[in-house]
Amino acid sequence: MSYDDQNIFAKILRNELPCIKVYEDELTLSFMDIMPQCDGHTLVIPKVSAVTLFDLPEEYYQACFQTMKKVGEALKIAFSTEGIMMFQLSGEQAGQTVPHLHFHLLPTSIVTLRTKKHAAVMEDQEKLNTFAKKIIAAMPA
Repeated sequence: MSYDDQNIFAKILRNELPCIKVYEDELTLSFMDIMPQCDGHTLVIPKVSAVTLFDLPEEYYQACFQTMKKVGEALKIAFSTEGIMMFQLSGEQAGQTVPHLHFHLLPTSIVTLRTKKHAAVMEDQEKLNTFAKKIIAAMPA
């Protein structure tokens, strides 16, 4: 899978498509997954053209994991859970559907998740906005 600069996340980074933003810094962006596997399903992406974790320039590793920690802690508070499932699919064969590196953060349990298929149903945007506001409110300054 090669990098396609017309993928949905590249377009979001160029402000050609909207997203429901939860957090942003110089190197990363976090936003609500529009086809969530559970309430609060959030994505973290680097602001660089990388398809998989293996393509990611080293200077982005720390930034991605810092953002995952910050957003993950906010998800725990916003959704009253101790468990945050975090995963990343590297390559089409592994199930990656968008050719831009992204990390999934889900405030759920594996048992609950098994009932929902990845990227199957588009969620109501107002519901996602409500979740985003809860996560942002729970994020430390």
